[in-house]
Amino acid sequence: LETIAAIPGMVAAIIRHFRSLRNMARDGGMLNMFLEEANNERMHLLTFIRMKEPGYLFRGAVIGAQFGFGSFFLTAYMINPTWCHRFIGYIEEEACHTYTTILNEMDSAPSGSELAQWKIGDAPKIAKGYWHLGEHGTVYDVMLAVRADEAEHRDVNHAVSGIPDDTVNPLYDPRVKLDIMLKKYVKDIMEKEASKQSSVA
Repeated sequence: LETIAAIPGMVAAIIRHFRSLRNMARDGGMLNMFLEEANNERMHLLTFIRMKEPGYLFRGAVIGAQFGFGSFFLTAYMINPTWCHRFIGYIEEEACHTYTTILNEMDSAPSGSELAQWKIGDAPKIAKGYWHLGEHGTVYDVMLAVRADEAEHRDVNHAVSGIPDDTVNPLYDPRVKLDIMLKKYVKDIMEKEASKQSSVA
């Protein structure tokens, strides 16, 4: 499913990108948000294939599914983007339910079972880096992070389904994101300096 889930965000971003070029006007922050959504779904996929490598048959099925769903969604988005965002919002609701079920099954798994071992299993390195899970991040932590992502995508798609095309995105403010990045950068520098001083002392 994650091989398909990254399609809507990318399609929305591409169509809005070309419309912005045609109209010679800004997109109001929508384009960047959908690109981030597409990349986030891609990271879900890259994480899960580290946990189980897909075979050639599965990879072939993915290519066919991407072509079919991609063509359908591209056509639908050009006709009615509002319907598309509402549709994806409902799909993301189901994704949240699915990951909640997985987490509940992991919580109730008998001790020593394969699912119980999976719960405490080490998270893939790519997941630890992307979600900042720390050195001891587990598969359970990954599932929590992915469910939170899907909940955000659900809320975003439902919210933008009723927003006119020329509206500035109320859910995305580049200035806020820049402030967060700068604060993190300064914090990292200060922590490195403090670490150097403590090692010298």
